[in-house]
Amino acid sequence: MKWRLFGVALVTGLIAAACFPNGEEVGSGQQPAPVEITTDEFVQRADAVCMPNVPPVPNMASYGMDIVTGRFRHPLATPHQHEPQPFDGELEDWDTNEYIDNMTVEAYYPDTVEPFHTWQNIVDFDGQRYLYQYVRRDMKIFNITDPKDVSVVREKGHPWGPNGPGNEVNPFELGDMFGAASIQWNDKLDTYVMVQAFEVQRFGVIDDKRTDPAGVARHRNADHLKGFKVYAMHGPMPEEWELLAAVTTDVDHPEAPIGQQQGSGVRDIPTYFGGQYMFVAAAPDATYALTEYPTDLYSAGYQAWDMSDPAHPAFVGQFTAPGQRLGDEDAYKQNPRCGNRTSWFGARMSIFVPTPVEDGGRYGYGAMGGLGFYVFDISDPTNIEAVGHLDFPPSVAGTEGDNIDVSQVERTGIVYYSGYPLAEDCWEPYKDVYMIDVRDPAKPSIRGTLPRPVPPEVAPFTDYCQRRGSFGPKRSGYYTQPGTGREGVL
Repeated sequence: MKWRLFGVALVTGLIAAACFPNGEEVGSGQQPAPVEITTDEFVQRADAVCMPNVPPVPNMASYGMDIVTGRFRHPLATPHQHEPQPFDGELEDWDTNEYIDNMTVEAYYPDTVEPFHTWQNIVDFDGQRYLYQYVRRDMKIFNITDPKDVSVVREKGHPWGPNGPGNEVNPFELGDMFGAASIQWNDKLDTYVMVQAFEVQRFGVIDDKRTDPAGVARHRNADHLKGFKVYAMHGPMPEEWELLAAVTTDVDHPEAPIGQQQGSGVRDIPTYFGGQYMFVAAAPDATYALTEYPTDLYSAGYQAWDMSDPAHPAFVGQFTAPGQRLGDEDAYKQNPRCGNRTSWFGARMSIFVPTPVEDGGRYGYGAMGGLGFYVFDISDPTNIEAVGHLDFPPSVAGTEGDNIDVSQVERTGIVYYSGYPLAEDCWEPYKDVYMIDVRDPAKPSIRGTLPRPVPPEVAPFTDYCQRRGSFGPKRSGYYTQPGTGREGVL
C-alpha cells in the first residue's frame, strides 16, 4: 500500500526583508536579502487564526536589579529567542562556587552524556545497580552499585569534552536511538519491560517553522519511528534487550512506514507501571497544529494504550483539549497567547498518575503548556475525561505548563505545577511553582506558589539571575526513579 502525508503541501516562496540587520531601510540603493517562507498548509492555517501579536522587546529600564532589595525584576513578557541578554549587576564571569545546604556530596564524576538535557533510568540486575543516562543517539550505562566507585560499562554516540562533541562511537543503527523510557517489572513476562518514546526532535531541526521550509519537511517526514518501542530486558546491556513491538502513534495509519508517519510521536517518558494500561502524550496527525512555538509543529494530546500483551499494544483512547486541532479555531482564538508566535501549546509530558489504574487509581493530571492544567478521570482509559481545568496568565517567553509533581497528592490533596525558563539571563517572566488543591477534582484551585530561592549570604550575588544562564524550576524527580517519595519533600 502506498502511503503519503495527507494534506501536506510544502511550497517555498520569497519575501523581501523589511530592513537590513544594521537598520538600513529598503530603498537605500541595495537589494535586501530574500527570506524564505514556509507555506505548509497546517502552519498557515494555524497562523491565520489570530493576527501576529509577538511580545515586544522590553525596555531595559523596565527590568533588572532592584538596588534597594537586591532582587531581580523580571520582564513582563519577551519574544522567543536564545541569545544572551546581559544586564547591569550581572556577574562578568561564571560563578564556579558550590552552595549546599542540608546534604553532602559523596562522590563526583565528570563523565556526562552531554551538558544539556538527558534522561535517566535506574534498574537492578543480579545484585548490580545500573544507571542509564541518554538522549536520542547518545548514551552511557554506569554501574552505580557502589555510589563511591561508579564506572562506565557501555557507551554509544558522541563523546563530550571541553571542545564539545566528538565523532560517534559504537553508534546506534541509522534511524534508531534511545528514547525517553519507563522500565517496569512485568509479571506476565517475568522480566523488566522497557517502553521507549520516539518523538520528533524539539530543537535543532527547524530554525523557525514560518521561514524554514526544509526544516518543516524534515520534521513532517522524520527518518525515525513516531511512536514507541517495547523491549523485554533479559539483562542490563542493549544486546540483551528483545524488541517486542515498534508502534506508531499515527493511529489512523498504523502500517505507515518511517518517513510517512504523521504527528509528533510520543512526547517524553510514557506513563507505564508494568500493568495493563499506558498513557502517552502524542499528536496523532498534522491537524494538531494549533501552537505558536517556532520550532515545533504539534499540540499533543494524550493517548491510552492497552499493554496486556506488551508485544501487541492496542490503542484504546485519545484525549484532545479544546483549541488543539484545526477545526477548533474558535476555542484557540479565545486564548490570550494566540498569535504571540512564542507559546508552547499541548502536552510536553504524559499524564501524571499517582496510582495506576490497575491498582484502583482514578485521577491523573495534565500539564498542557498554554492550555493550562487538567484533572482527568482515567478510570476508564477508553474514555479519558477532563473533570477539572485551570487557566493561568501568560508567562512568555519560556515554557509554561510542563511538569506536575504528584508525590504528595494522596496525603495532602496538593499537586505542584510548573513550567521552566528557556531564555538566557532571566529575560522572561519568572516561572513559579504553583500549589494546586485538587481535593475537589472538579474545582481545582491555586493555593499559592513556592517561595523563590534566595542565595546564601556568602554568595557574591544577591539574586540567582546575576549568576547568568537561566534561573527557575525544571522538573522534580520522575516517577521512574527508585525508592518512594518522602512526605513533605519534593
